[in-house]
Amino acid sequence: MNEIYARLEEIFRAVLLDDTLTLTPETSGKDFEAWDSLTHVTVMVHVERSFGIQFTSSEISGWENVGELAQLIESRLQQKG
Repeated sequence: MNEIYARLEEIFRAVLLDDTLTLTPETSGKDFEAWDSLTHVTVMVHVERSFGIQFTSSEISGWENVGELAQLIESRLQQKG
């Protein structure tokens, strides 16, 4: 799970153009002034590419915080085998 958080942090830093950003499981889009629907989709596209997985549209919009996103990624990776 630590690797997932590390990769997510890299993605969030790149998308939000903030090299000092630190994620916690409770971090959500509400924590970022620049967060909007386009940012959300951009993050999810980068997550899919980085981890080699795909999400359903409900999964893309369904997570509330980084902890839930990390669990979703872990679940998808386990399904992928």
